[in-house]
Amino acid sequence: MKEPSADYRGFAFLVYFCPKSHKKLMSSKLIAPSILAADFANLQRDIEMVNNSEADWFHIDVMDGHFVPNISYGMPVIQAIKRHATKPLDVHLMIEKPERYIEDFANVGADIITVHHESTVHLHRTLTQIKKAGCKAGIVLNLTTPIYVLEDILPECYMVLLMSINPGFGGQKFEEMTFQRIKKLRKMANEQGLNTRIEIDGGVTDKNAKALIDAGADVLVAGSHVFKSENPTKTISDLKSIANS
Repeated sequence: MKEPSADYRGFAFLVYFCPKSHKKLMSSKLIAPSILAADFANLQRDIEMVNNSEADWFHIDVMDGHFVPNISYGMPVIQAIKRHATKPLDVHLMIEKPERYIEDFANVGADIITVHHESTVHLHRTLTQIKKAGCKAGIVLNLTTPIYVLEDILPECYMVLLMSINPGFGGQKFEEMTFQRIKKLRKMANEQGLNTRIEIDGGVTDKNAKALIDAGADVLVAGSHVFKSENPTKTISDLKSIANS
């Protein structure tokens, strides 16, 4: 299978000089704690917890109050997170016309930028813009947006994020339709010979993590399940173990 066409500065050494390590990296299932559920009065503490855990990425949800009803945080907070984070920032833009801010998010430290299929008219142009800014590019689909809309654009994606809840708020109940959506997307990627990562965001817990991976997911975003637990570090470790068992 071929890798989607984007470059990723953080993986460059592995790709070109350590092909065996790169292959292992691509087969590993990743955990991305969602900072939206962190304690913002103790944000540096929570960032350090993720740094020292078995998590792979920081998942950063940006909400504008228009594309989704909630407002979260923007460039200054991401820049502050980047100062302390030792792992890649996976920035999920839940905003209208994200093309207006791609370079800004790249400049404050985004490593991966995903934009909603529903949020921009010129999706291919926006993905190209993300890659030119030096980031990995991905597409997000809302819960009921059909998988088939990705058929022509999929080769341009490092990753597709499938929402397993309605976007805009943390702590929602996982929607079971997600399993079939993952299978459809994985089938499409396989038919095109692509190693596209599939990320799941919303209601992920230790109860559904294994089934999500078995359906074809590669990256699990977990917010409330991690940060509201008694031992977030252990919760991350448990998710990582389940995902890679």
